[in-house]
Amino acid sequence: MTPLDRVLALPIWAGEVEAAPSGGGITNVNFVVQDGNRRVVVRVGDDIPVHQVLRFYEVAASRAAERAGLSPRVLYHQPGVLVIDHINCATMTAADLFRDALLDQSLDLVARAHRDMPHYLRGPALMFWVFHVIRNYTATLYEGQSPYAPLLPDLLRDAARLEASVGPIDLVFGHNDLLPANFLCDGNRMWLIDWDYAGFNSPLFDLGGLAANSGLSLAQEGRMLTAYFNRVPDAGLWHRYRAMKAAAALREALWSMVSEKHSALAFDYSAYTSANLATFRAALAAFEES
Repeated sequence: MTPLDRVLALPIWAGEVEAAPSGGGITNVNFVVQDGNRRVVVRVGDDIPVHQVLRFYEVAASRAAERAGLSPRVLYHQPGVLVIDHINCATMTAADLFRDALLDQSLDLVARAHRDMPHYLRGPALMFWVFHVIRNYTATLYEGQSPYAPLLPDLLRDAARLEASVGPIDLVFGHNDLLPANFLCDGNRMWLIDWDYAGFNSPLFDLGGLAANSGLSLAQEGRMLTAYFNRVPDAGLWHRYRAMKAAAALREALWSMVSEKHSALAFDYSAYTSANLATFRAALAAFEES
């Protein structure tokens, strides 16, 4: 059964529906569905063991995000399918987040997720520790005889240095996949979507991931850290943050390396790998200078 067949077969439709593919997901397939006067978004994607994506947890996190006022309403789910309200909005880009007002709104959503979502989460709680993810991805790449295998020993050594530098952490509920496209703006407010990788984590991972994925400037990073922690960051905070930012970029590069072999979606993972390796190396250089 194709993803579209799965959408059309859902038992929630009032009559004949129109379903159109929607851009966005690189771990799932999205559709916008018109059902009479109702418009919804349907996300189709099964568990992805190589990426530690468990759809039952995506549903739980999506419901918690809805209750916290961060994400659209969850209308229906069944294994591998999630239906949420459609919002007439713009998908953010890195260029959008260079605007201070939009960056501040996105950061407010992240802080609220960290603070509020544990009060609404139900069921088992998962941990997202980037350095475990990195080790697991490298093992997957070795087992699959990836052409990237010669890079992995050095990347693992880099990751070990970064993990030691992060040190003890505060624990929050993280989104853990803060690509600009996961922020939506309807002209009045922003929304945060796509909770595939949600789990408890250090706040520095979301902050570093947001900066790495959006290409934030040094001044913007300082603005972000000051706003989030309500103080001017000292040298120690900068050092820990830069370590986690580099780790976030490395995780994204390794995610793409694994996806090159294991994903059937039409996406240029090779180019994405190259871009994220470059982001990682720049972030690692900045960490080493701090």
